[in-house]
Amino acid sequence: MDRLTGDWDRDRTEQFLDDQTIPVRLATRTPGGGLWMLSLWYRYRDGALECATAAGATVVGYLRENPEVAFEISTNDVPYRGVRGAGVAEVAPDDDKTVLRDLVERYLGDTDSKLAQSLLSPDREEVRIRVDIDRAYTWDFSDRMGGE
Repeated sequence: MDRLTGDWDRDRTEQFLDDQTIPVRLATRTPGGGLWMLSLWYRYRDGALECATAAGATVVGYLRENPEVAFEISTNDVPYRGVRGAGVAEVAPDDDKTVLRDLVERYLGDTDSKLAQSLLSPDREEVRIRVDIDRAYTWDFSDRMGGE
């Protein structure tokens, strides 16, 4: 995370990113120059967001054409708080599904459910999306909305 501004310092920002199991909202450009947004499970590692998706997902092609992205991870309940920013995405194979397995455990709690088993199926080709964060902005409306 190169540049950070807003309500939180780096430690508080990283704690929020580590603690939350809110999907990241990721925005990119289509090959025609339009905007595309989607939600993905993420984990925060070494100043970057890591996601996983099917190798054939539409967003994979978009990111390979133009890796610049914007993102937001924010609470859906009062008091609103979160992190938004921009960075560059790198798409790489997740052949052994290391990232996906970690995300399944993070968001579902284990790998026993039907959804988890479907996602981790050996027949499913998976990729890792790593977003190196160039800049981030944090906000926390707890003071004016009540809360922590």
